[in-house]
Amino acid sequence: MKRVGMFVWNHFTNDARVMRECTSLSQNGYDVELICIDDPSDPNVKKYEEINEHFRVYRMKRYPSTLLALQKLYRFTVGKKWPILPMAIIWAFLVYLLPWVIIPLTILAGVLLKTKARIVWVRGALILRMMWKGHRGNYDIYHSNDLNTMPQGYVSAKWRLKKKPLIYDSHEVQTSRTGYDSPWYKKFEQFFINRMDSMMVENDTRAKYNEDLYGFYPYVLHNYPTEQNSEETEKVDLHKILGLPEDEKILLYQGGIQTGRGLEKLVEAYPQFDEGTLVFIGDGRIKEKLQAMVKERNLEDGIKFLPKVPLKELPKYTKNGYLGFQVLNNVCFNHYSASSNKLFEYMMARVPVVACDFPEIKKVVEDNKIGVTVDSHNPDDIARGVNYILNNPEKRELFSQNCIPARKQYNWEKEQANLLEVYRQF
Repeated sequence: MKRVGMFVWNHFTNDARVMRECTSLSQNGYDVELICIDDPSDPNVKKYEEINEHFRVYRMKRYPSTLLALQKLYRFTVGKKWPILPMAIIWAFLVYLLPWVIIPLTILAGVLLKTKARIVWVRGALILRMMWKGHRGNYDIYHSNDLNTMPQGYVSAKWRLKKKPLIYDSHEVQTSRTGYDSPWYKKFEQFFINRMDSMMVENDTRAKYNEDLYGFYPYVLHNYPTEQNSEETEKVDLHKILGLPEDEKILLYQGGIQTGRGLEKLVEAYPQFDEGTLVFIGDGRIKEKLQAMVKERNLEDGIKFLPKVPLKELPKYTKNGYLGFQVLNNVCFNHYSASSNKLFEYMMARVPVVACDFPEIKKVVEDNKIGVTVDSHNPDDIARGVNYILNNPEKRELFSQNCIPARKQYNWEKEQANLLEVYRQF
């Protein structure tokens, strides 16, 4: 049985794609160990977890012990709000006893805790721990999810006498995505692409982009969810949770509340919707900004927010949607080329979509007739799409019924064959 060492730069608590990949490998003749990051702020996250007989998760310690010790020293000597006199006595006593230790350590702690040096230290130490774990594992195949784990995979797989295969699984377009504006990302990626053995991307649009950039067409592995029969899925009563009448139409967005996802445009478009309550399920960096925007426009009665829910529970919420939104904005090629997972989550729940007219998303929506596409930058056009579904219930029912044959095509049970094909070459 081949042993796989896989890296991912998150806590592995809501990463559906990586969960599906590891599970499929573990059920098809591979023994998988996933190396990720511990979350000390969440007591429910375990440092070691056994998903099944051939799939185990190791979460690396997030913060260096020395850093934690310096934090305690700094908070005790500087950060704690002691009364002036006791504080002066304690300081005088410590400095008198250990002047060449206390003063430099306190200054060092202040520099490390109050500057970007802290981030470099934390991330650098974490990467080294992941490398150490990966190298010691001596796996038969190494698998790096996204660019931020390629150094770990490269050192673990290639810095040894008998080099091991390295797979680069790029979930995003690393050279054109929000927050990744530096040209160094391209140079960084190209360095590792010249040293890996196989590469996977999410769809054909991204594969063609990669070919134009680097001269080869990588494998395509779509991010499709596991096929679900929505008729057999339990349902969480969102109407009851939100205090809505049973016949109120829920206009649903589920996913990260992040920049570039067209969520501000949804709020701007909402007053033009003929009916329905707009519900956001999820968390993210712009959630407070979005809530403030709703409050400023006095739309609290019609727009509701719920926190993110565990992936396993999400289908129970999705079923409540009269329609679902996927309205990414074209702020980078990563968004423009996306085959968003939530599009297929709506499909599995037979929820028609109002979606952006970007190539991969538009092809799925229009070829399978499961909703309407709109100009996601234009609130008026978003409202047009919503009102078309609201005012044509027979069309809405047709879109919903069309999801049934579509989900037979766009599902992980079929797609996992492409993952196994990549692995068979080794």
